[in-house]
Amino acid sequence: MPQFLPSTDPHIARKYAMGTLDQKVQNKTALQRDLGWPAEPRRLMLCLPLGMTDKLGGPLLLETLPGILSLPLEILVLGKGSEKFGAVFTKLAKDHPHRVHIVAENEKEIHTMLAAADAALFLADASRTEELTHCLQYGVVPLAPAGTQGVDDYDPVQETGNAFLFEAPLVWNVFGSLVRAMETYKFPFDWRTIQRHAMESTIRGSRKPD
Repeated sequence: MPQFLPSTDPHIARKYAMGTLDQKVQNKTALQRDLGWPAEPRRLMLCLPLGMTDKLGGPLLLETLPGILSLPLEILVLGKGSEKFGAVFTKLAKDHPHRVHIVAENEKEIHTMLAAADAALFLADASRTEELTHCLQYGVVPLAPAGTQGVDDYDPVQETGNAFLFEAPLVWNVFGSLVRAMETYKFPFDWRTIQRHAMESTIRGSRKPD
């Protein structure tokens, strides 16, 4: 995937940068409109930018899905991975047509997903994936296992960190990190601080695609 930045990306509805993060939401509402979803700019949009396989944490996802679906959020999942999980997400998109969408594996759709999403879920170590770098570049806040390189857990007291990390790959840990992210998302100033930290981490060169 070419190294576009959201400030110059020709594929997205509204370009934005660290200083104009308030405009990122226009990409979400544009995608919601295109999908025929209600325009809900304050509803968290979660993406799975790697698709899903057993190796990427598929069994854990299946355990966590009931909790995820109990929360007021929308899900974008890249149409990539194993046939088993393709069937899982095809059924989810059919059962929840206004909150689950499978993203086609092409440049325009992937960039549209990154520009629209608020957070990204990684259930296995994503340290060596360019997808994690792309999420950071676009201000998409990662939820990932502790120890993932290039991301630090958000500390609301110190106002540091660019991600929400879970200590062990267990259902309640993953769900807890998602709830923590959603509670923080209710405060736009705090959320934009985390997004800026994410984008700054790639400018500093602390995250580069392998």
